[in-house]
Amino acid sequence: MTEKSNEFVPLLFAGDYNVYSVARAFHEAYGITVTDYGKFYSGPCVASKIIDYRVNEHCDEQETFLQLVNDFADEHKDKKVLLIGCGDSYVELAAANKNNFRSNVIAPYIDVDLMHELINKEKFYALCDKYGVDHPATFVHRKEMGIDVELPFDAPYIVKPANGIEYWRHPFETQKKVYQLDTYEEFQQALNDIYGAGYNDALIVQEYIPGDDTYMRVLTNYSDRNGKVKMMCLGHVLLEEHTPHGIGNHAVIITEENKELEEQFRRLLEAIGYVGFSNFDIKYDERDGKYKAFEINTRQGRSNYYVTGAGANIARILVEDRVEGRDMDFFSVANENLWLVVPKQVAFDYVSEQEYKDRMKKLFDAGKFVNPLDYAIDNKFMRKLRLKKNQNRHYKNFAVYYHK
Repeated sequence: MTEKSNEFVPLLFAGDYNVYSVARAFHEAYGITVTDYGKFYSGPCVASKIIDYRVNEHCDEQETFLQLVNDFADEHKDKKVLLIGCGDSYVELAAANKNNFRSNVIAPYIDVDLMHELINKEKFYALCDKYGVDHPATFVHRKEMGIDVELPFDAPYIVKPANGIEYWRHPFETQKKVYQLDTYEEFQQALNDIYGAGYNDALIVQEYIPGDDTYMRVLTNYSDRNGKVKMMCLGHVLLEEHTPHGIGNHAVIITEENKELEEQFRRLLEAIGYVGFSNFDIKYDERDGKYKAFEINTRQGRSNYYVTGAGANIARILVEDRVEGRDMDFFSVANENLWLVVPKQVAFDYVSEQEYKDRMKKLFDAGKFVNPLDYAIDNKFMRKLRLKKNQNRHYKNFAVYYHK
């Protein structure tokens, strides 16, 4: 434990890869264990030596969330509490309650009104238009329009909720994170399913940008307390998950730098006074040679350890800004590193292009790779067993759901 680590304690919310990746970053940088609240006794945080994992099935509800944060702050009155949400609902709660927390709580997030504007995809695309960030051709569908609506582009269509938090509050059997629909009839059926389950906000309908997983990019950024971007790290996605609820989740990433692309998003973030971590999903459109933004996450993404693994520890960046109050210089991560959350064999079996397999092999041979869940220090038997089962399920999932 370092001297600096005595000044703060991290408090995390959620229970997935995102949480574990952030916890690992804190442990590597400062040798400390984080406290984390999740809803279920499952996931990579269970039986971990670097996480004090606490289960509370109501922790994503306003009253319980606020009490948990303030009780924790009262228990650590002599330290700053770094509150980090690792899921959208927790981030929204952290932003909305900034004025309700104890004085020693640091919630490194934008105001909730701006957050709502950004996570609403309709409003986000309007901001992209305003500040010169490319995005796919888009049609906003509202429930009152009905299903017999004329679309400005042909199939296939991409359909996703404008309000993701509200969407997942209305589960149904065929629910997907994102829909790729090959016909107009499939589009109409999806609308019936989604609205029929109780979702009443807008849906985003977009033209399909051709290209497999390797056309995707992920951009993670950190904006300091003054709204200035200080770190940017671009990841070239080589493989995504393809299960209905996991589609679009990253499975394999190689870091790479693209200063021209990064500058577009830097202008946007600084123009709106953004603070904290942000994460953009982007796809390269070979038809016009442009990189097009799909959405922003107003937090570090689920795959955030690709940044730490490439040498830019996200915990250290956050602490230096919000705890130590340092004025940091801007940097873009240029170090090439491989990040994956699937077994090595799955990566080589399902990454499509030989050139990318060659790059992966080169990075494996050089030892420049990381699976964020496979942390040698975190070696309890039950956790290692759970990790083995987690990794093995990818063989079946890709065999069933991946279609080239």
